Amino acid sequence: MDERALVGGQAVIEGVMMRGPHSFAVSVRAPDGKIKTVKDWFIKLREKFILFKLPLLRGVAALIETLILGVKALSYSAELSLPEEEKKGKESFGLAIGISFVLALLLGFLLFFFLPLYLTQLLKGVIPFGETNIGFNLIDGFFRVLFFLLYLLFISQLKDIKRIFAYHGAEHKAVFTHEKGLPLTVENARDKSPLHPRCGTGFLLTVMVVSIFVFTLIPKDAPFIEKLLLRFILLPLIAGISYELLMFGAKHEGNLLAKLFTLPSLYLQRLTTREPDDPQLEVALSALSEVLAMEKEWSEKAA
Repeated sequence: MDERALVGGQAVIEGVMMRGPHSFAVSVRAPDGKIKTVKDWFIKLREKFILFKLPLLRGVAALIETLILGVKALSYSAELSLPEEEKKGKESFGLAIGISFVLALLLGFLLFFFLPLYLTQLLKGVIPFGETNIGFNLIDGFFRVLFFLLYLLFISQLKDIKRIFAYHGAEHKAVFTHEKGLPLTVENARDKSPLHPRCGTGFLLTVMVVSIFVFTLIPKDAPFIEKLLLRFILLPLIAGISYELLMFGAKHEGNLLAKLFTLPSLYLQRLTTREPDDPQLEVALSALSEVLAMEKEWSEKAA
């Protein structure tokens, strides 16, 4: 697949962030009803450091880039989506988003690493299957996936999150419209699916599954704290493997094996996406149009 065709993004507060190989744009529906956009260029880590072009390491680089760009996009959207009288200055948005991001990481570590391991340790003497290394990690992985699904199920019922998930659906519809070579109009995007095989939700699910196998490298008799720390240390390896698997699926979308691989992600997106309305589609298409224009400008300069 031509890298220039790979566009994607994420839902943000009252809007969508779209990114291409060299640029990104954040479009938001402002309180006055108008669409406001912030856009900029970015240079991938693999273009700065040759090591990040290597398999596995390029997945780590992509994860770092996604986290950094995601925090920026959320900060921009928070600033653009609030009425002027509620804004306290640009710096306060960055601080608030930064604190929220740290808290989210701590919550994720607690729910998806500490608690599954702790519960598995408690059950080790009760369930014989947990006495083997692979068995221990299967139980640990079961709890991890279970908590992940319950977490998504819970937040999907929250009013504000439902709007973000609708923008998530709008992002996917806009990308599908582009990939089919159609003009970026609401009419063309409206009937597209809100479920996309190249979704970050699929990456998270892949990470959950891959971690089960990678964590078998950790001795089952190691102390609890050592197991917890080693799980954290092995995260870059897990992210790298997961990225390579997703890229394989993206490059072989017509392959039966690739289609089967993406099925769990598509089912999971029924929790993380909602059917968007036309104004939300307009926002997603606006962000995508800006990114495609910037990518065209980049290509013309590089030619």
